[in-house]
Amino acid sequence: MGFEINFLSKMNKFAKAMADKPNEWYEDWFDTIYYHILYKKRDHAEAVRFIDNLVHYLKSDKNSMFLDLACGKGRHSIYLNKKGYDVTGIDLSINNISEARLSASSSLRFFEHDMREPLPGMMFDYVLNLFTSFGYFEDPSDDRAVIEMVNSCLNPNGVFVLDYFNFGKPSHNFDKPFSKTIDSVCFDIKKHIENRRIIKEITVNDNDKVFHFAEQVRIYTLDQFRQMLEEAGFVIHATFGNYDLDPYLESSSDRLILVAKHSDGN
Repeated sequence: MGFEINFLSKMNKFAKAMADKPNEWYEDWFDTIYYHILYKKRDHAEAVRFIDNLVHYLKSDKNSMFLDLACGKGRHSIYLNKKGYDVTGIDLSINNISEARLSASSSLRFFEHDMREPLPGMMFDYVLNLFTSFGYFEDPSDDRAVIEMVNSCLNPNGVFVLDYFNFGKPSHNFDKPFSKTIDSVCFDIKKHIENRRIIKEITVNDNDKVFHFAEQVRIYTLDQFRQMLEEAGFVIHATFGNYDLDPYLESSSDRLILVAKHSDGN
């Protein structure tokens, strides 16, 4: 428990320092009930298949320690732990972490944490950043800070897995707004590209109450990821284009999944 107490103490000091800063889009959106309503039907079978394929590819030792970076409600973390691994999940959303902690145990722990900040006293064999949980920040240097944080908490032969959307596939339909109703809540959604960022505008109509939210994610190509990772001391060892770990093809793959290791690793 010592490392957890040390971690929480340092993070409480960081939280106080950040308390007066205005909220970013992800701080408001990820903690609202409407985010969870909109995405409540995410494919858990797909997540299980991805983790099974990934662990098989990585040939992970049962003593391995995993960090699930931006873990959400912990669906990947919980399944990894059921497979016998020690897992830590971190996420900025207090609501996500509160729900994830319902599944916590001595080998499965969750913390509210900003992924740009170091994790004091914690080291891992694998860091996973899944389901496009990267590129949220206005300043690209913040994305580089995330990779530096990963670098700082990986063991010498550790592995970083980053799962991103593939912008090269020409089927994003940015010019086609659409609506969906879930649990009597209507969501009007439209997308556009601005300053190399995909902006998803979400208007919520709930019993005649209207709310406006947005999601933003930066467009990164494989070459841009390679440059960022190399600057942080990583080398990409493999790229995949979907959760079955088929080869990555820029023009047709649904995902851009990167497996990177320290440049001085095996």
